[in-house]
Amino acid sequence: MPDLDKLTKKVIAFRDARDWAQFHNPKDVAISLSLEASELLEHFQWKDPAETASHAKAGKAEISEELADVLYWVLLLGHDLGINLDQALSKKLLKNAKKYPISKAKGRHTKYNKL
Repeated sequence: MPDLDKLTKKVIAFRDARDWAQFHNPKDVAISLSLEASELLEHFQWKDPAETASHAKAGKAEISEELADVLYWVLLLGHDLGINLDQALSKKLLKNAKKYPISKAKGRHTKYNKL
């Protein structure tokens, strides 16, 4: 998979070729991200685990498109706000590793403050 910088450059080139930056402010980009994440959720809503597994296979192309839409907005927002997503993710994983130590969290879905 290409690195985040390459993907971000593709997203920015796509946007800039259409002169859409003028419409993109953090609020509206965040709203778009949320809307696309909601469209992803629709694929799984009201399905039991077996139906979810079946739909994930049958609807892989459509689900892939929704994930791509989510990634598009994540990369765009990170770029526009000057956030290095590689660094942000690494920092967040370190923070979560402290909140969810393997010795307490492995195999459990309990929230960190209840471990």
